[in-house]
Amino acid sequence: MRDGFTLVIEGATAMASVALLAGSEVVAERTVGARDAAAPGGGGAELLMPAVADCMNEAGAKASAIGRVVCGAGPGSFTGLRVAASIGKGIAVGRGVKMYAVSSLLLTVTGSVSPLAPGDYTSVLSAMRGEWFAADVQLRDGLTPTVGTARRVTAEELRASSERGGAGRLIGPGQEIEAFPHARGVALLLDGSALREVDVETWEPDYGRLAEAQVKWEAAHGRSLSS
Repeated sequence: MRDGFTLVIEGATAMASVALLAGSEVVAERTVGARDAAAPGGGGAELLMPAVADCMNEAGAKASAIGRVVCGAGPGSFTGLRVAASIGKGIAVGRGVKMYAVSSLLLTVTGSVSPLAPGDYTSVLSAMRGEWFAADVQLRDGLTPTVGTARRVTAEELRASSERGGAGRLIGPGQEIEAFPHARGVALLLDGSALREVDVETWEPDYGRLAEAQVKWEAAHGRSLSS
């Protein structure tokens, strides 16, 4: 990977974030939006670009110092993820640097304000309509955190799994461990395979499900928007 700062942008929830890393050190970070566990996202999306500028100014760095861009890949808010991806793509293209994606569910665990103890976790984010996005995350001493495949479950299924002991400690908005995905979490992932290089022109975040506006349109018209 090219030398220089790593710029990370995360927009999967109402608590969007930006972080600027020098190696694995977080030199500047910002959190924007509403801390509302019921809000699936998008609340802080319009503040992401100013947050990027604030981080650069705090670090005394110019855009030319950015060596790579990392975006939270979702699943989560259509609006927030799309805005974050657009900003990340614009900067990556403008700078001519590589772009990477990383699971937002993983960033909930690695981006925790207080470092978490090694163990098994189930990271969850609101999927709206009474459902949750969930993924199992493993933290092991001396190893890069790993994340399983994201799935969509109902609140009842999530509760039942937890009661059976079939899941790790629940972490996410409104969960046993209250946390949101945060851009600073990339600092723990630079030496592993969690960061996936993507094609700037074709990559899209994993929204996890259709946008609410598309669902309403298809319900009103009785057909798929793509048909």
